[in-house]
Amino acid sequence: MITVYHNPRCSKSREGLALVQSSGKDFYVREYLKTPLSEEELEKLIAKLGMSPLELVRANEEIWKKEFKHKELSSEDIMLALIKYPKLIERPIVEDKEKAVVGRPSSKISELLS
Repeated sequence: MITVYHNPRCSKSREGLALVQSSGKDFYVREYLKTPLSEEELEKLIAKLGMSPLELVRANEEIWKKEFKHKELSSEDIMLALIKYPKLIERPIVEDKEKAVVGRPSSKISELLS
């Protein structure tokens, strides 16, 4: 089963979801702002992405700039920030059993689906 971590207010997230829908594969949409990820879920997702927590941060979000940008943060600190402020998580993320991708550019989603 494919999971799409989705924010319906984001055009890139809507574009990514449309790609998954058009694939004909079974999928589940998780609106992660309504149903935030637990620390364990986020750790597993980051491992599948093959990224560091910092690479998953939307650095242009106002909360990041105000609260975190100029601080020395450990990976654990960043994880906690992503859990507390899920809006900071890059989107969309599409995950299957084996791996996950951030759908920027959307061609990464197409590669995962093929």
